[in-house]
Amino acid sequence: MITTKASTTDQYIGNFQEDVQEILEQVRSTIKQAAPNAKETIKYGIPAFLLNGDLVYFAAFKNHIGLYPAPTGKEDFKKELSIYKTGKGSVQFPLDKPMPLSLITKIVKFRMQKNSEKTVKI
Repeated sequence: MITTKASTTDQYIGNFQEDVQEILEQVRSTIKQAAPNAKETIKYGIPAFLLNGDLVYFAAFKNHIGLYPAPTGKEDFKKELSIYKTGKGSVQFPLDKPMPLSLITKIVKFRMQKNSEKTVKI
């Protein structure tokens, strides 16, 4: 678990045991590949990607990786996410199962589209 407050994604990931670090790096890489122009940062103490506003956040917990497609995205993938535990604006991917990287890619691309629509309207 986290031992120090991170100011970078590398520091955040480095706070976890090696097997969780590998999973976090998979998620991070998947998001970067889906949104190569997104800015990587730490917000609310967890890794975040920004592109025309908040794109997606992710975090590690004892038994899962949390993905936060802020502020929308989860409801648009209701069927695909039905096998995972979800909360308001979040989804939990169990650490003992393969990460659904293609689904994460779809969610990130959806969020990019939503953010670009938002900036066009302004």
